Amino acid sequence: MEILGYLSAIVIGLVMGLIGGGGSILSVPIFVYVFGFDAVTATALSLFVVGVTSMVGSAGFIKQKQIDFKTGFTFGLPSILGVLFSRRLVLPHLPEYIINRWGITLTKDMFLLLLFSILMLIASYKMIRKLERPRLGKEGGNNYTILISQGLLVGIITGLIGAGGGFLIVPALVMLLGLNMKKAVATSLFIIAMNSTFGFLSTLKMVKHDWTFLLTFSALSVVGIFIGMAISKKMDGRKLKPIFGWIVLAMGIFIIIKEIFLKQQF
Repeated sequence: MEILGYLSAIVIGLVMGLIGGGGSILSVPIFVYVFGFDAVTATALSLFVVGVTSMVGSAGFIKQKQIDFKTGFTFGLPSILGVLFSRRLVLPHLPEYIINRWGITLTKDMFLLLLFSILMLIASYKMIRKLERPRLGKEGGNNYTILISQGLLVGIITGLIGAGGGFLIVPALVMLLGLNMKKAVATSLFIIAMNSTFGFLSTLKMVKHDWTFLLTFSALSVVGIFIGMAISKKMDGRKLKPIFGWIVLAMGIFIIIKEIFLKQQF
């Protein structure tokens, strides 16, 4: 199982290179269900892996001049504030048992994973629908206000459940600002690099980290992202959205089944 887990690190990078996110969608379940980490530790490890991998991916897209830096900072800076809010104020104060009565047990770990899965289902629906929005000109400037608020929301989610937010960032950039898919992917990686890095740094004193494991896993993910970026050059960006959506949907359903139905039976 551990060998399979390490091989999945390459897949994590591959997905990020193709669709500008999704690394945490794979990494959090892998850390929990394959390597046996608790949900809080898994989210911290995910932030490191996704942060490092997205940094490398961003560097590649900078050379290609695909990153919209104005949009990246407009979305990314509020996102960082949201990350710090979640990691410093919310997560440490969540009780170990959210619900423990009426025959229902909902632990902190289960709550975080179920929240993670619900957001995945919502995001997958938006991506699979293939809604096309017109490109925005000057009249679309007011959407930056929405973008800032969404950046804050993504940051809060990133800090809480360790998701880099690509499954929310990419749709926002495409639908609110009319960026083409490949530019949205590149800008998303830049944003994820920022908020994941700050999110991980905020956990250094809260969670013990196995640096050998982290660096090995991250190195394999970096290999994957180079493969993904190479493939993305030959793929139509419009085809990436539904593929992304189905991946998110499958993982979301898996987590719900695992946490609600299987765990409650034992």
